[in-house]
Parts: sequence; C-alpha cells; structure tokens
Amino acid sequence: MIENQNVEFKKIWKDEYLKWICGMANSNGGIIYIGKDDNGITIGINDALKLIKEIPNKIKDTMGIIADVKLEQKDNLSFIAIKVDKYPIPISYQGKFYMRSGSNNHEVTGVELDKIMLNKLGKTWDSTPVPNVTIDDLDKSAIDIFKKLAVKNKRLSEKDVDVDNKTLLENLQLYDGEYLTIAAILLFHDNPEKWVTGSYIKIGFFGDNDADLRYQDEIHGPLILQAEKIVDLIYQKYLKALISYQDLKRIDEYMFPKERI
Repeated sequence: MIENQNVEFKKIWKDEYLKWICGMANSNGGIIYIGKDDNGITIGINDALKLIKEIPNKIKDTMGIIADVKLEQKDNLSFIAIKVDKYPIPISYQGKFYMRSGSNNHEVTGVELDKIMLNKLGKTWDSTPVPNVTIDDLDKSAIDIFKKLAVKNKRLSEKDVDVDNKTLLENLQLYDGEYLTIAAILLFHDNPEKWVTGSYIKIGFFGDNDADLRYQDEIHGPLILQAEKIVDLIYQKYLKALISYQDLKRIDEYMFPKERI
C-alpha cells in the first residue's frame, strides 16, 4: 500500500530524508514529496531540475536501491515525488537500519533489528542455525519418544520414522545447511537453556491470592520430554481427585481426564 508522507524540504537535511527513504524501504514503501509542506500544500522548490538528477543517484549510491523520482507541477510550482517500494531484503543507510512506523521514522537495533532481519530473509527465530551443536549432542531418548508420539498421533508414518536421527531431523526441516536450528535444540537437547534462556516450565500452587505461592516445581530438559513430565506432575501433585474404592482397588476421579490434558 502506498502512503503519502509530506516533507518540507527547506526544513530538513538531505541526511534526514535519506533516512526516511531507508525506513520506507524496510516498511511498506511510500512517497516523499519535496516541495510540499506538512499539510500537503505545494510551496515549490528551487533547483528542481538539478535535484531530479541528483536524488536518484544519491539513493542508489547510499542504499543500493532504485526509487522512482518524478518532477511534478501544481499552480506553476515545481515539486518532486519520490516513490519508494517495499524491499524484501533489509536496507541500510550508512550502516544503520531504519523503520517507518506511522508518521515516525526510527533506527532499529538489538532484538527489533534481529527480528526484522529474519523476517526479511524469510526466516523465523526458531529456524535460526546454531553452530557447534551436532546430532550426537541431542537427547536420543527425546527423539525416540517423538517418533512414538508422531506415529501414535498419525503425524508421521512408520516409514517416516524408520530412518537415522539425522535424516529424520533433516526431513523435519530442523537443519539449516549443516547446522541444527534453535527448534531442534529446544525440542531435543537435554539443556536447551544454554542457548535459550527460560526454556523450561514452572508450575506453582497458589492459595488465597496471587501472592500466596504455597509450592512450585520446575521442569527442565528437552521440550518434548517437558510436555510429558508436566502432565504426570500435574496429576501427581497439583490436581485434587475424588477418591472411591471398588473392592480393594482405589479409584481416583479427576476433574479433567488425563488424556484431554
């Protein structure tokens, strides 16, 4: 979608509008008008013919992108329209990345920049490759349980899982080239917290209010095993059951069937 952004050229440095162009290329694209005020009224611009040649080269040289730059007129006043397309790859200006958000343009750094880079490259966070981890570092019991559950739930066939573990993970797209991904580490490594802080489950039992924590447990290890352990722990320690007897056999009736949990 093309949106209009009016920029009064006399009040703004060239450096600033190049940052705007960078932000638009990294966002949804848009149009910058040079020679209009913030209300969209044409005020004209000097040296328009010179700028119409200078601006495209400046954009190309500083960012490596092509913008559609046109000279237009209204009420005998000249103004320039710079149409910027949304780019599928991250665009930088002088080594920095900018994003447009509404009527604001801001530099992106840290986690926000990582997210943008991944999205632009068609990747998600959990598909990021992790160096120095091999298939031998993973918990083989976790992979075996995954195979059994996948067949039981008809996600995979017996033929699909009757392969070596490396081939299985490759078929599940848990490799990026020669590297395992974060998803593979989370699912099958016995200590995923080494790479992803907080990748464990905490369970607590509260009393009368949120501040009344009576007791709690933490479940660590591969996520595929955490999912199994959490159900057992909930029924062993956290859910109350109605107890009855049939002859000498004790019967526990829970509010929620274990299979549904």
